Amino acid sequence: MKLRLRQKVIFLAITPLIVALCAIALFVRQEAVALARQQRATIQHAYLASKEAELKHYVALASRSIAHIYESGRTDKAALEEAKGILGSLSYGNDGYFFIYDMQGNNLMHPRQPELVGRNLWELRDAAGVPTIQRLIGRAKAGGGLERYTWAKPSSNKEAPKLGYVIPMENWGWMIGTGIYLDDVEAALAKIDAQQSEHIRGTMMWIAGLAIVSAVVVAVGGLVLNISELRVADAKLKVLAQRVVESQELERARLSRDLHDGISQWLVSIKLQIEAGIIRLSGNAEQQQKARGSFEHTAEQLNDVLGEVRRISHNLRPAILDDLGLAAALDHLAHEFTEHSATPVHFSAEGNTEGLPHVANTVLFRIAQEALTNVERHAHAHRIDMALVRKGKTMTLTVRDDGGGFDPQRVALHPKRGIGLRNMMERMDAIGGSLDIASSSAGTTVKASVEIDGLES
Repeated sequence: MKLRLRQKVIFLAITPLIVALCAIALFVRQEAVALARQQRATIQHAYLASKEAELKHYVALASRSIAHIYESGRTDKAALEEAKGILGSLSYGNDGYFFIYDMQGNNLMHPRQPELVGRNLWELRDAAGVPTIQRLIGRAKAGGGLERYTWAKPSSNKEAPKLGYVIPMENWGWMIGTGIYLDDVEAALAKIDAQQSEHIRGTMMWIAGLAIVSAVVVAVGGLVLNISELRVADAKLKVLAQRVVESQELERARLSRDLHDGISQWLVSIKLQIEAGIIRLSGNAEQQQKARGSFEHTAEQLNDVLGEVRRISHNLRPAILDDLGLAAALDHLAHEFTEHSATPVHFSAEGNTEGLPHVANTVLFRIAQEALTNVERHAHAHRIDMALVRKGKTMTLTVRDDGGGFDPQRVALHPKRGIGLRNMMERMDAIGGSLDIASSSAGTTVKASVEIDGLES
C-alpha cells in the first residue's frame, strides 16, 4: 500500500519520536534494574550482617551460661549432663535453639528434634547433596564461625535456608551451635524485588503512555496542518483556475478580433468582388476584361487572407517550435513582429539552445510573445532586442525595448492590465523558473530564467 505525501510526512515525524522514546525506555529500564540489584544487595548484606551479629551474641550468651562448668575442668557425666540441660533450656523466638554434636557427627542434644539424639548424622546431606553435619564440624574444628545450610524449620516442618554459628569445646569434644532461619530474609528480599519490578513496570507504562500521547499529538497536529495546507492549496487552485479561464477568454477575444477585424472583412470584400465579377462575366468584352481584373485582385486578397491565417495559427502554436526548436521559433517570431508592427526586433542566441525540454520551449516562447505584445500595445518603442542565452543548466530569455516604461507593481495589481504579467509569472512558477521585470523611462527589460535540469523533456 502506497502512502500519500502527508501520511509519509506524519510517519517521518512520528518514527524518530517513537525510536527516541524506546531508546529512553530501554536506558531507564537498564538503569532501574541495575539500581534495584544494587539496592537488593545492600539490603541483603545489611540483613545478613544483623543476623550474624545476633548469632554471635546468642552463642556468646550460651558460652557464658556454661562457662563455670567448662572452666572447672570437669569431664564427668554429671557435669556434661548439667551443661546439656542448661543449653537445652535456652531458646529465642519461635525457632531459636542450641544443639550439640561430638566431633564424630553424633547428636548429643537437640531440644526441638529429640528423635535425633544419639544418632550419627555424619552422612546427612541436604537436597543439593551437601554434607550438612560434616561442614558444621569442619567449621568448628577450624575454630568456629558462620556456616550456611538448609534444615527443617520446627514451626513449619519444611526445609528452609539457615545461617548457623558453631564453636568447638575441645575439652569435652563437643561442637555447640545455633542458627537463624533465613526464609524471612528471602521473603523480605522477594517483596523488595516485587516492589522494584512494579516500579519499573509503572515507569515503562508511563513512558509508553507518553509515547502514545506524543504520537497522537504529532499525528493530530500533522492532520490539522495538512487540512490547513489543503484549504490554502484549494484556494490557490480556485484562483489559478479562475485565471486560466480569464486567460482563455482573453485569447478567445483576441482571436475573435483578429478574425472579425481582419479575415472576416477581407472575406466579405472578396465575396463582393466575386459577385461583381460574376455579373460582369455576362456582359460585353469590356465588362469581361474588368471581371478578369476583379478576380486577379481577389486572388491577391486571398493570399493576404492565407498569410493572416498562417500568422494566427503560428501565434497559437508555431510548427517551427516543434520542428526546429526554440531559437528558430524566436527568430521567426522576431521577423514576423518586425513586419507586422514596423518595430525592428533584433534576435540573438548564445550557447546550446537545442534539445531543450518541451515545457521549457513552450513557456519561454509564450513569454516572448506576451512581452512583444505588451511592447506593441503600450511601450511605443523604436527598437527591441531579444536574446536567448544558455549557460550551463540555466536558460535565460531577455526582451529589452527602448519604450516609455511603466510601473510593474501598479500594473500587476490592475484587474485588467495586469493579466498578462500574471500569466507570465504563473507560467514561470509552473516550471520552477523566475521572471524579473525592470522598467524605467529609458525602457523595459523582461528577463525569464529557468533551470533545465530536472524538467521533463
